[in-house]
Amino acid sequence: MIRVLVAEDQAAVRAGLVLILRSAPDIEVAGEAADGEQAVALARELRPDVVLMDVQMPLLDGVSATRCVVGERLADVLVLTTFDLDEYVFGALRAGASGFLLKNTDAAGLLAAVRTVARGEGLIAPAVTRRLIAAFAAGPVREPRDTAVLDSLTRREREVLSCLGEGLSNAGIADRLDMAEATVKTHVSRLLGKLELRSRVQAAVLAQELGI
Repeated sequence: MIRVLVAEDQAAVRAGLVLILRSAPDIEVAGEAADGEQAVALARELRPDVVLMDVQMPLLDGVSATRCVVGERLADVLVLTTFDLDEYVFGALRAGASGFLLKNTDAAGLLAAVRTVARGEGLIAPAVTRRLIAAFAAGPVREPRDTAVLDSLTRREREVLSCLGEGLSNAGIADRLDMAEATVKTHVSRLLGKLELRSRVQAAVLAQELGI
């Protein structure tokens, strides 16, 4: 079972999300939060697999809440957002969110996104993600990057990082590089550790910034 904590301040929207999640036999709604502070508190208490996090919430915004949840390794975070590509989204990615989901996504898309993040794959909706990554990498808030940060990576890990920058899933990377998905997961895990990154989305952004 995939245990999900739903953090959304609008009661009607939250109820709709919960209803959809509960319709899946492999997903359990572990709890509900109406603001960012409650989201962090419940994540600490319940230790869900995934937190479905709205970015604009009272008391503590979703970006700050994401930073707390990811920083304490309480759960993976799937951010709920509109398609504005605003600083909330960029901030959530910097905070270590594993992926993002558009609020107008249908029920099937929501369930697929939760399962994707629960598997450890943060790059959902590749076409949208590529646009988001490109906008983030080109934005004025990015920090200067030195390619020396890649010195610790093996050739294969660099190839995997490049694929992440293109928004490819583990399956897509496996096809591109002719390797097993399990091997891809291992490479992703290792390169995240070496680069001290919190999520594969951050790795994708780094790849874009470095132009690899």
